[in-house]
Amino acid sequence: MSGVELKDIRKSFGALEIIKGIDLDIRSGEFVVFVGPSGCGKSTLLRMIAGLEDVTSGMLTIGGQDVTYAEPSKRGIAMVFQSYALYPHMTVAENIGFGLSLASRPKAEIEAKVRDAAESLQLTHLLDRKPKALSGGQRQRVAIGRAIVRNPQVFLFDEPLSNLDASLRAQMRLEITDLHKRLGTTMIYVTHDQVEAMTMADKIVVLNGGRIEQVGSPMDLYNKPATPFVAGFIGSPKMNLYTGAAAEGLGCKTYGIRPEDLTLSSERGRWSGKIRHVERLGADALVYFRVEGLGDMVARTLGSASFQPGETVWATPDTAKEHRFNI
Repeated sequence: MSGVELKDIRKSFGALEIIKGIDLDIRSGEFVVFVGPSGCGKSTLLRMIAGLEDVTSGMLTIGGQDVTYAEPSKRGIAMVFQSYALYPHMTVAENIGFGLSLASRPKAEIEAKVRDAAESLQLTHLLDRKPKALSGGQRQRVAIGRAIVRNPQVFLFDEPLSNLDASLRAQMRLEITDLHKRLGTTMIYVTHDQVEAMTMADKIVVLNGGRIEQVGSPMDLYNKPATPFVAGFIGSPKMNLYTGAAAEGLGCKTYGIRPEDLTLSSERGRWSGKIRHVERLGADALVYFRVEGLGDMVARTLGSASFQPGETVWATPDTAKEHRFNI
């Protein structure tokens, strides 16, 4: 296992700076997720770690070795992409072992490593099949198996679940998390989906505009967001955030309260508003209403609650969970 350290890493395309001085220490064996909106630089940063994008300045080390300008093959990494990139004419076994075959490894070694990888990914019964006979989740597991047999120091995942439907994404989240527990290898995972980040990561790196907004455990970022950007990005539905005169009246530049930290009542509370819409999700319901002088607000409540559009509702925040930002 190896850690990864970035020291003032920068990336520019001509006069345009994309990555603006990243300092980050990823400990050996950690599962770290880079998360942020499209264009924040997360995939570019991952590709720089992989050696697929040049570093403009700064230092990158893997396992204590300076690999800032090393070839990808010399970095001890294996990368899993959004696209499975499987060879359609090859069997699952041949796809998993293809990199070892290219490296002219002994046949017995290839067979043993393919067998071990297939067993860890529950692919043993599919080794003789071609990719066209596999589901999307099975194809992604084959792509992961191709990375496993290389026995890398660091696994890199670039939005590997984006092509899967919701149920398969949930299943693959569990499988990748279980794989990390079994292998104990450092993993760096890029996604725009904060649910993936919250459910998989030991540590989340929130990126915005080529810079790090905050680094911490999932619950640290949820409970103690350092900036309004992090507060609005982590959590689903996102935090209710208010700026300007409304926030100043609450003693800050930006005020935030999560939907699940609001209690709704048909009687008195801190704020009142007319319900615009109710989304019933089964066990939960999301109630959308507009508070005069503050703006639109959403609250999470029990799915059995009887609130209806057009009604007036009162909302009271949990004062211990209010967020006030002065940045």
